[in-house]
Amino acid sequence: MEGGDLVLGRWQSAFAVELDGPRHREVALQLDGDFDAVPKHQPAKESAELLVELELTRQMLVDPESVAAPMRRLVEAGGKRLRPRLVQLTARIGPRNEPLRAAMLAAAVELLHNATLVHDDYVDESTHRRGRPTVAAHEGPERAIAVGDYYFAKATHLIADIGLPDVSTSLAVALEAICASQIDDVALRGLYPGDRESYLRVVRGKTAALFAAACEVGALLSEAPDQVIAALSRFGHQLGIAFQMADDVVDFSPSSGKPVGLDIRQRTLSLPLIYAAEDRLVGPEVRGLLAGSLGDADVERVVDLVTSSDALQRVRKEAEAHIEEAVLELEAIELDGLRPTLISLARSAVDRSS
Repeated sequence: MEGGDLVLGRWQSAFAVELDGPRHREVALQLDGDFDAVPKHQPAKESAELLVELELTRQMLVDPESVAAPMRRLVEAGGKRLRPRLVQLTARIGPRNEPLRAAMLAAAVELLHNATLVHDDYVDESTHRRGRPTVAAHEGPERAIAVGDYYFAKATHLIADIGLPDVSTSLAVALEAICASQIDDVALRGLYPGDRESYLRVVRGKTAALFAAACEVGALLSEAPDQVIAALSRFGHQLGIAFQMADDVVDFSPSSGKPVGLDIRQRTLSLPLIYAAEDRLVGPEVRGLLAGSLGDADVERVVDLVTSSDALQRVRKEAEAHIEEAVLELEAIELDGLRPTLISLARSAVDRSS
């Protein structure tokens, strides 16, 4: 920061020193290289996103290269950064507004999320994530387990450093839900394609729990009222369910960043597949193919059957309904002018092609 403005530009290295005083803590950053000041008219969203990206880079720079390099490739491949964005937005709602602490917490949540992806890709035997080889495919399964474990621990450490027990508890509960749902997800593959209730049970844990926690911890950081925190948690939960449903639809598109039909090969619970299997016209053939060995031609045929049915349209409508439920949670609470931003973010989470 320089003169109250965020200063960023081309840079070569970053490091941080924590200065502990008897009553407060400050974080000092020194960046070497050529810098340009962020224009004063730059939207707050872009400045906030830059803070998170800087914090992610800073954290990985001090990690052992054996784990940092694989995680850096995953983080730099992109991602929607919805969870950290939710942390930063909800951290502006209460009376206490600390952008740097919010960015640190948001980065910790993003690292936690990426650690779950590393483990998921290993369990699912996925070869690609965000258009690039997964850690397990590129580095091997042993390294993938180590990288995921390291960043679970790292994220937990960063969250604890925030110094708010309720924040640590909220994210610990979310992590428990993620792990339990991963176990359920694997167990339910024996009942493939499964049913809607089983699917929702897994999604509530694997996806919605961290969305809800991201909203909750940001509001906790800002010292928002209890009723606002509770409503934002419910908003995040509904948004997370809708996001996963939209993701399932995108998986049938070439723009998904992974091979079309990968979830079919892996026999992963997917709502479009569940609805296609129930369809009166294509259902019998879908169920017959899913019960077999699923060669390349079989997978292509299942994709064709799903896309020719009304399954994808049904899932889109259901995702949109969950977004409307999420929006309703925002109606009765004071959000310091952020309601339109949160609503726009929620709608964009399901209105996408990748």
